[in-house]
Amino acid sequence: MMNKKEYSRLVKEASPNSPVVLNCLKAFLVGGAICTVGQGLTDLYMYLGLVEKNSKSLTSITLIFLGVLLTVLGVYDNIAKHAGAGTLVPITGFANSIASPAIEFKSEGFILGVGAKIFSIAGPVIAYGTVASVVYGIIYYFCQFVF
Repeated sequence: MMNKKEYSRLVKEASPNSPVVLNCLKAFLVGGAICTVGQGLTDLYMYLGLVEKNSKSLTSITLIFLGVLLTVLGVYDNIAKHAGAGTLVPITGFANSIASPAIEFKSEGFILGVGAKIFSIAGPVIAYGTVASVVYGIIYYFCQFVF
């Protein structure tokens, strides 16, 4: 029988080392490229005559649409394989996290498949993000009196 120490050694030997610096660089470049596209869209919409607030809203809508479209076409997952966290952070990553389960479970029907599974990835992010923002808001509120 193998003990924990021997098992850990075998796992470490069998696991390939991750190129951390290269992965960080890819994530930075892809995430930055997505954000640059977003800024370009905002500038384009403002050039076309929209006010800044409407331009930013339309940019968000466009990026969500592009994220879902690239997910449906299978391109977003291929980009994510190489870019890692660079595709998770921008709004396109959120669109992907909603669209992927919907596509995967559509064969189970719209109610028990798509409806039940659509937030399986994004749901915890929404829940914990909401709780974290409430806690942050409370801390911020009380810090106003202290400082």
